Amino acid sequence: MRFADAVVPDEWANEELAYAEFGGGRTETGPMTWAQQVMWRAAMLSKTQHLFLNLRRVLPVPRRAPGDLPSVTRAIGQLVARHGGLRTRVCLVADGTSQQETAASGSVPILVVAGDGDGTQAAAGLTRRLGDVAFDHGREWPVRFAVVLVDDRVRQVVLIFSHSTADAYAVDVILRDLRVLLLRGELSTPAGLQSVDVARCQHGPDQVRSGRAVAYWARQYGRLAGTVFDQVAPELTPRLHRGTLVSPAIATAARMIAARHRVSLSTVLLAASTALSAGTAGRQVCGLFNMAHNRFRPEYRNAVANLGQIGFCVLDIADRPSFFELLPRIYRVALDGYLHAYYDAAAMRKNFEDLGYDYTTAFLPYYYFNDVRLPVGNAVDDVEPVAEGVLRAAAERSEFSWTDGLDVASWHQLIHVVDAPDAVGVTLSTDTRFRPPATIEPYLRDLETLLIDAAYRDVPWPWQPRRSAAAGLSASAGGPGRAGR
Repeated sequence: MRFADAVVPDEWANEELAYAEFGGGRTETGPMTWAQQVMWRAAMLSKTQHLFLNLRRVLPVPRRAPGDLPSVTRAIGQLVARHGGLRTRVCLVADGTSQQETAASGSVPILVVAGDGDGTQAAAGLTRRLGDVAFDHGREWPVRFAVVLVDDRVRQVVLIFSHSTADAYAVDVILRDLRVLLLRGELSTPAGLQSVDVARCQHGPDQVRSGRAVAYWARQYGRLAGTVFDQVAPELTPRLHRGTLVSPAIATAARMIAARHRVSLSTVLLAASTALSAGTAGRQVCGLFNMAHNRFRPEYRNAVANLGQIGFCVLDIADRPSFFELLPRIYRVALDGYLHAYYDAAAMRKNFEDLGYDYTTAFLPYYYFNDVRLPVGNAVDDVEPVAEGVLRAAAERSEFSWTDGLDVASWHQLIHVVDAPDAVGVTLSTDTRFRPPATIEPYLRDLETLLIDAAYRDVPWPWQPRRSAAAGLSASAGGPGRAGR
């Protein structure tokens, strides 16, 4: 299958465009990576998956870099030439299967928009505008570029990545390379593996490791004893409602806990969300699904591909541990999940179906957690303690908002953690058949309070935060369309 040199999204009609030429590569085709298979299936089943499959980033142009439009355009062309994953599209072939194809040469459209000041406001608008539109994976390049021009200088570069050939770690590699290209005009180090390279490994020697992961999942899932959910409310449209709390208090409290207990921020946030959910439900055993970056091999460290896959682990809390006792337990089981998150998705599905499970509903009663914060700046070694009163005052500045919902998901509860300026954003998605939307904001407020409590003292089972009756009453009101403090 041959592609046109440049495919401009319909949404960009009548806009000012620049074109970044690339060449010097080679045309390659291959099967999809395991993560691509999952992405492709999700995109086919759901019209709203792009709301969190599209990865949104903004790169300020360094002050020392030539900021004229031709220089920035040339750097983007060099970036795409360097990384085959940025010129790879996923398509259907004659026999009905899917494959990926990397173009040897062509051009990438760049949307050019005028802005004011440092361009951040215009960049934020572009991020929303371009990031909320689904990719046409067979026609579009897997990254959309836009630039904000202020006084004839590019101040911001906006990049929207399709999850088809990039994950969050690949995006970090790409942003580092683009920054160097903007500053120096060249890169002498070799690029890492690309999407087609990874696929060759996965459909060859990595099948052995996949088999071990499939067997692990089957053993662990058997421990859950067929937990089921009864529908308690009519399904709303969309089925999953989503709310986000942007909280400086969560960011600080989680760092303090991580530093004190020598664990990662992700472990703290996973522990807190699990504690709140499992403690309220009174569960003794629960299933957890966590995203793994799968960059355990040196050659995968700088790969520009989608390697992220879902891990699975089972947490035993029959002894009702305190929150401090829960942290190392969460670390151990989550690590097991990460170690067994590299597998052939088709083989996993077949194995579950052979065992008699309905793969489309098997995971519904359990919890999904995905920390997609950038890895930069997440060290917790040197954390200055903050007085409790200061941290509780910071919680008063937290902002809750509703965001677009999802029409389908494999879990009744999904938590996504993202970067925010001097804060973190925690998005909770809940299936309206099992949990009313009005509980979303109170849950996130409770999560914030639980973390603040745990930053200063242990919290016993059932891990309920200390909240005043008035605060609880206020937080429980409302639904989509209402924003909290």
